[in-house]
Amino acid sequence: MEQNLSSSRTDRKLMEKNRRNQMKALYSQLNSLVPRESSREPALSVPDQLEEAASYIKRLQASLEKMKEKRDRLMGMERANYISKNSSRGTITGSRSPRIEVREMGSTLEVVLMNGSDNLFMFNEIIRALHEEGAEIINASLSAVEDTVFHTVHSKVRDSAHSMNTAARISQRLKMFVEDDREF
Repeated sequence: MEQNLSSSRTDRKLMEKNRRNQMKALYSQLNSLVPRESSREPALSVPDQLEEAASYIKRLQASLEKMKEKRDRLMGMERANYISKNSSRGTITGSRSPRIEVREMGSTLEVVLMNGSDNLFMFNEIIRALHEEGAEIINASLSAVEDTVFHTVHSKVRDSAHSMNTAARISQRLKMFVEDDREF
């Protein structure tokens, strides 16, 4: 009976020691993710580390919200400018209908959007669609010739095993987006 009690205590002590070691490793990992102003700062206690991490996360959330608001505000302004310019001309489709070309080269996609200078919001939508589909943007450029704007985006599909299916899906989604916008 006494041996079982001793064995049980040893097991509990070992479990508690493992739990503490795991928590220590997790605290250390969390602490390594929080940027420091100076590497010469003294080591913080665990409660201070947690407080600093929570504060950092709150700052990131506030920054993210500000960026989302700014993006929405800018997207709304671009859309409003687009509509007001076109409605003053008595047309809704813009001076140049958008066209898109998508070239698949293995796991790489080249997207070329050609549209009028009054239809710049489409570039943002293409970048968003590529990002949502998991494509990594490698390069993006813009050039203008007279009243036509050429947006070129090079991206890489991350999942190489299914890159052909993903590339085809992205290509179809972008073409549908442009077709839907022409009707706008």
